[in-house]
Amino acid sequence: MSEPVGVGQRNSGVFRISVRTAAIMLAFTLIFTALMAGTYKATAPMVAASALAEKLRLIGEVLPATMHDNDLMADAITLPPGKVLGLDDDTRLWRARRNGVPVALVFETATANGYAGRIGLIVAVGADGRLLAARVTTHKETPGLGDYIDPKKDRNKARPWITQFSNLGFETVPRDKWRVKKDGGRFDQMSGATISARAVTNASGRALAWAVENRERLFALPPDARFEEKEL
Repeated sequence: MSEPVGVGQRNSGVFRISVRTAAIMLAFTLIFTALMAGTYKATAPMVAASALAEKLRLIGEVLPATMHDNDLMADAITLPPGKVLGLDDDTRLWRARRNGVPVALVFETATANGYAGRIGLIVAVGADGRLLAARVTTHKETPGLGDYIDPKKDRNKARPWITQFSNLGFETVPRDKWRVKKDGGRFDQMSGATISARAVTNASGRALAWAVENRERLFALPPDARFEEKEL
């Protein structure tokens, strides 16, 4: 039996509406994608410049510009993820030199042992084996209690807690004493917020030991090379 004329016309109309709707949605999708791509292309240089400026700012906090005369961004190598430094992704290590002579290594490290989880750090280790300075880059420690590990949050502006690591090496503070006083070590901690201090202290000690052990290889690699840990 043939389909009634009215039903066929109605189905044809529904089909045309569906096709038109699909075409409109496709057009909007293409236009939106093009706009997003154009926006990304236009803003990518600004985002990259902002990220570079932030990196330079952090590096400047742990390594004064007067200590080196080379371009740190050009004299950098890649560090792979690793347990010692607590890194989950590839990161960059910057090498400071003056008149071609190694001065310091600047790199990131992290610990998952903060009171509220992961704490990120950036450290500068001198070619002579001293921890020149360390700064917290990311954390979620309790405001007003454990966040004193970040000098911007530390109430002691004259001598922030984290500056007690500055310019110390294992010749001054033995490796087994690179701990908070509560654990029998050298470094102070705030009452009621020992976990945060312990995490940063232990992470900075591990980072210093790693840099001292690997400094010759780290300085010797060509720019943009990838550092690989020695196999045991």
